[in-house]
Amino acid sequence: MEHAEKVILTNLCMIQDGTKVLVEEKVGKGADGIIFPGGHVEEHEPIVDAVIREMKEETGLTIEHPQLCGVKEWINEDGSRYVVFLFKANQFSGELVSSAEGRVFWVEKDEVLKTNWIWHMDGLMRIMADSEYTELYLDAADDWKPVLK
Repeated sequence: MEHAEKVILTNLCMIQDGTKVLVEEKVGKGADGIIFPGGHVEEHEPIVDAVIREMKEETGLTIEHPQLCGVKEWINEDGSRYVVFLFKANQFSGELVSSAEGRVFWVEKDEVLKTNWIWHMDGLMRIMADSEYTELYLDAADDWKPVLK
């Protein structure tokens, strides 16, 4: 018996420079606010290569040795699974440049949750910054309640 399902793969990355982290101010796409930069994994693209590419496209920075911290996931209404691989990186080069995806800027890590954050940033920080959990699952059966595991 084959266990196949349709899956959409994406990524987010918390780039850290000392006590600061890089955030992106998204506008449109259903929500306005602060989130970590990220994007989709292309067909047949290695997941680590995808996060390196996305960081370059959205921030102008080339990250090195991104570390996988966990995942955020949910099941879409059509039955497909949406998976966001959560990375962090503290080695990078290049010049910070915003993209059409949104303005990118540095924020003190302990100030992130005091901003206008979106998309369960509080849970993401508990995975990416604190290493307290490894999974954030959004439960559609429970009115999209976030569950940390």
